[in-house]
Amino acid sequence: MRRWFLFLIAVLVGVGGVLFYAWYINPAAPDETTPDLMRVDFRSDYVLMVAEVFQGAADLGMADEQLTFLGEEPAIEIIDQAIRFAEQNGYKQVDLALMWTLRDAYRASPQGLNP
Repeated sequence: MRRWFLFLIAVLVGVGGVLFYAWYINPAAPDETTPDLMRVDFRSDYVLMVAEVFQGAADLGMADEQLTFLGEEPAIEIIDQAIRFAEQNGYKQVDLALMWTLRDAYRASPQGLNP
């Protein structure tokens, strides 16, 4: 019984030490990562979510604002990258159609959106 108690104490002290170090001694700064550094699969999923919102709201300005979250790159390029990734990785046709609709709306829009 004593062995288990000492083991449990050792585990709790170890977890507590790690948390103390991570939260107080060397915490991660919030500026160490930005959305434009996301992996391409996460970026594609984000574009798909924006396309789903665009389907319901039909507000290209809102979609443009949401896509600028992914960086300085023009939104049409972000959408094209997401579509290429989605086509190569077996996204459903329904999801691809949503992204194509968003891309087509950007192509038909005035030059003022996310130059």
